Amino acid sequence: MYTNRSGTARAALRVFLLLATLLTLAAPPAARASSAAAPFKVLAFYSGTWDAAHIDFDKEANDWFPRQAAANGFTYTASTDWDLLSNGGVNAYQVVLFLDDLPQTSAQRSGFEAYMRGGGAWMGFHVSAFTTNAAEWPWYHNQFLGSGNFQSNTWGPTTAVLKVEDRTQPATKNLPATFTSAVSEWYSWSNDLRQNPDIKILASVDPSSFPLGTDPNQSWYSGYYPILWTNTKYKMLYANFGHNAMNYTTNTRLSSTFASETQNRFLLDGLKSLGGADNTTPPADSISETAWYSLTNAGNGTCVDARSAATANGTAIQQYACNGTQAQQFRFRSTDSGYRQAGIRGNPQQVIDVANVSTADNAPLQLWSYGGGQNQQWQPVKESSGRYHFTARHSGKCLSAAASAANSVQLTQRACDGSAAQSFALTAQP
Repeated sequence: MYTNRSGTARAALRVFLLLATLLTLAAPPAARASSAAAPFKVLAFYSGTWDAAHIDFDKEANDWFPRQAAANGFTYTASTDWDLLSNGGVNAYQVVLFLDDLPQTSAQRSGFEAYMRGGGAWMGFHVSAFTTNAAEWPWYHNQFLGSGNFQSNTWGPTTAVLKVEDRTQPATKNLPATFTSAVSEWYSWSNDLRQNPDIKILASVDPSSFPLGTDPNQSWYSGYYPILWTNTKYKMLYANFGHNAMNYTTNTRLSSTFASETQNRFLLDGLKSLGGADNTTPPADSISETAWYSLTNAGNGTCVDARSAATANGTAIQQYACNGTQAQQFRFRSTDSGYRQAGIRGNPQQVIDVANVSTADNAPLQLWSYGGGQNQQWQPVKESSGRYHFTARHSGKCLSAAASAANSVQLTQRACDGSAAQSFALTAQP
């Protein structure tokens, strides 16, 4: 009897391939997505027992970090049980935060040191470095942080212009050369961190901040003050902020530690780096907060100018042939949420202002003393050309020049339309 063995084999192979295909299609989606990175886990320690400003920062942090968690690849747990450091509970977390305190018992301290030496990661704020007796825990204060004893502080709480000193770190690689911090009280230390070969200072107080403080007896007038740093022997970051301005009579918050978007970028980029999820993207706005810029309109080639080089309230902001004078130089300092005040070089307290807080098209622009008004705040939006357009916070309308190049035409706000009349090239001035 003749048997077609090759035909039988081909039929069997077709059945096998069909079954394999069906099994592949039937595989659950979770099995195919199993390679996705799991969120890293963050544990924040706090005490919440001393100084209303520190307690208020705890409340803010324990609200802000959880809201950032899902979008930035981490989970967030807050605890007042510092014994998790000594009983091994901390080992389930990739990153530890100290919000307003530091370990107090020998078991807690030994547990934290073992956690860090074992490859754990840490971010500390403000009071987490405070001590007047560094010798009580020398590994932490003199070696790990490097700062030694608390030496002085500024008062009252204020913003500071910070100079970024090192952009090789993931926490700072996306920051501008300078930026304005959120409000805080600032500490100085007995040790000069610049002399410690293990410490890399990431940002310090820019000299343009001086005097720093509102009490003449508790202000800094000169000197070198590190604010952000890391110890290269460990996975760690320290930030010398975390003290909100407060009305101590009513325990009412007067400022927010999370008001500076640039500072927040440091926090999130740093946290992702510590947690092993560094996938940061460059910021859209890279305008320095200490440089002076001229603004040249793309449509008519004129420069933004203060009429007659005046700086008084009500001085018209106009277009004028570019001439390099201080009447055409502005500095853009952060307020919050990506907005800036634009101060004139002749008197930086005088800023570009929409007259009468108007929200109408063609409302004129003028100089006015900065008082925090939303009509004095502008969001710089970088265009693909490298130029910027500027959106008024109170109205959502754009700073606009005239179609013609005539001198002395007052600038206005108008609905943003993407035209060249609303596009400005920024040029840094010496």
